[in-house]
Amino acid sequence: METLLDFTPGFPTFFLMFLSAYLFAFFVVFRNWSPKQKPEASSCLMSLTHGTPAVIMATRALMNSPTPLSFASPNSSFQNFVLEFSIAYFLMDLLHYMVFVPNDLLFIGHHLATLYVFVTCRYVVHHGAVTSACQNVRSLVNLRRADVPLAAKVYEFLSPPFYVFYSVARGVLGTLVVYKIGVFYASGGANNLIPRWAWISWMVVIVVAVMISILWVSNLWIFWFRQRSHRAQKKVK
Repeated sequence: METLLDFTPGFPTFFLMFLSAYLFAFFVVFRNWSPKQKPEASSCLMSLTHGTPAVIMATRALMNSPTPLSFASPNSSFQNFVLEFSIAYFLMDLLHYMVFVPNDLLFIGHHLATLYVFVTCRYVVHHGAVTSACQNVRSLVNLRRADVPLAAKVYEFLSPPFYVFYSVARGVLGTLVVYKIGVFYASGGANNLIPRWAWISWMVVIVVAVMISILWVSNLWIFWFRQRSHRAQKKVK
């Protein structure tokens, strides 16, 4: 019988994997970068090892679920595997922010909230597992665009499509999914399966996360349009 905190071999293995990726990036890949840029660049490279595989595995976990899918379905073994993969990544990246960027409360809060949902879903409730490379490449070139002309061009090229994708994914699709989840839980769809405190806390965390995401990408759009307007004015002069 599983206990409430039954850490399987998957979690420590994944954590060591992400730690190794981070250290390899820090001491090998970006060894010649400035001390200020190396930690963030290492975090971005580590994130590349998580984002795409997590999407692929999560999709497979949903498509091959052994039980009918709902927001209160019991976690399958593979869904737990995917949760442990993401828990390990977010914990490692949280440590990065706490050590190198302790003032970035937005990202620290985001990672804590994400870990809360994933950990309770995996190790406490055992239900509810059903919930981008471009972003990380864009972040890496952003670090070097001031001193590498090619990086500046790549950054400018990636920014608009990333903003569009993020706006649609978080602002439109994310809002729709959150609404459906809220209706499902509020209508009693998870009664006797998921404790009320669990799904209410999940909804609070998810709603706040979506609102912060929309605010964040809105600020990026504003900054991007201001930059374009500034360049246009310089050309006129």
